[in-house]
Formats: sequence, structure tokens, C-alpha cells
Amino acid sequence: MTANGNRRRARELGIRIGPIETGRWNAITDVPGVRVGQTTLISGDETSKPGDGPVRTGVTVIQPHEGDIKFNPIFAGYHQLNGNEEMTGIA
Repeated sequence: MTANGNRRRARELGIRIGPIETGRWNAITDVPGVRVGQTTLISGDETSKPGDGPVRTGVTVIQPHEGDIKFNPIFAGYHQLNGNEEMTGIA
């Protein structure tokens, strides 16, 4: 840990994973053609009312290339963390 209590990243410790250099922002969007979209829905107050909220949910979409995914599909995965703290996924 650093003096201010923050954890250091592997790269800051001199650890490299793979031979490829990171992009400008070290983000998935550094890869040409990759696009990312995200939205969060917040509705209702903090008092739980079945069927009425509150709602705290979101979704992130990664479009891995600029081509038409109908004609140039790629393998994808799906994972969900539900309100019971259970993680589910499909391959």
C-alpha cells in the first residue's frame, strides 16, 4: 500500500502481464473499433415497497468491433448479480 492507504496497481509494482503495451488510457476503449455504453436506473426512495421500488440497476454493453454482429458474430458471455447476491452466467 502507498503512504496514503491506496493499493498500488500491478504495473506500479513493475509487474507486466503479456507483451503488449497498454493504450493511452489503459482502458478497453483504447482498442480500435471497441465501443462501450452504460446506463444506470435509479427510481424510488429508500423505503422498500414490493412492486414499487426502490430500483437500483444498470447495464453495460461492449460492442467489440465496428462490423455487423449479425454477419460477423463473436463469442460472448453473460453474468448477472441478482438481489439475493447470487451470481449466474452462461457461456
